[in-house]
Amino acid sequence: MNTYKTAEVAATIGIHPNTVRLYEELELIPKPERQPNGYRIFTDFHIEQIRLARLAFQIEVLQNGLRKKIVQMIKISATGDFDSALELTHEYLKQVQQERANAEESIEIVKRILSGKTERTARFLKRKEVSDYLNISMDTLRNWEMNGLLTVKRKQNGYRVYTDKDIRQLKIIRSLRCANYSLESILHMLCQLSKNPKVDIKMALNTPKEDAEIIAVCDKLITSLSDAENNARKMICMLQKMKIRFL
Repeated sequence: MNTYKTAEVAATIGIHPNTVRLYEELELIPKPERQPNGYRIFTDFHIEQIRLARLAFQIEVLQNGLRKKIVQMIKISATGDFDSALELTHEYLKQVQQERANAEESIEIVKRILSGKTERTARFLKRKEVSDYLNISMDTLRNWEMNGLLTVKRKQNGYRVYTDKDIRQLKIIRSLRCANYSLESILHMLCQLSKNPKVDIKMALNTPKEDAEIIAVCDKLITSLSDAENNARKMICMLQKMKIRFL
């Protein structure tokens, strides 16, 4: 098996030597042996392991433990336990596919709500009543209002009053949040809907404002999940080849 110095590994992969050391520190690659002078000695396994890690982290999907699972997979692969790493990657792929299905389903729910296929009554509810009706905490309602997702009218006594239109909008927000769309992404979609009721909901959710101060990973949720799914399949192929080559 070929051996390499830190700088040679970095040049081969196209990263900074400090990144190689960081991967070692984080246990994403095996601990390299050292020469008598202290220089690290890397092998082909280290190079392929770094390539695997970089592919794994190329698309960072943070929700529901996916990030944690992929980090665990890389660390297990670094020990040479490719069977366990493959099992984790298959679990990761299955979960990514489920998250994508959830995201797609939430868009269909929004379409149904917007089509008016919901009950219509002349309701005027207080925040506590809305909280109970929609099973959303009052703190969550406050947070959504503070972030501009909803503007609720007040009575003369200062109490907020939620109308049917507000309830419908809250159902939309609730559904999208359950699918892990970010507040920024939902706000962008709601603004687009207010301008054009026939707007493409998926496109509106997937293209947040360019000038947003913070654009979360999940602002492009379906695209990110699709990319993560493709990368997971590539990781499975890489692990299978590494198993044959290094065991």
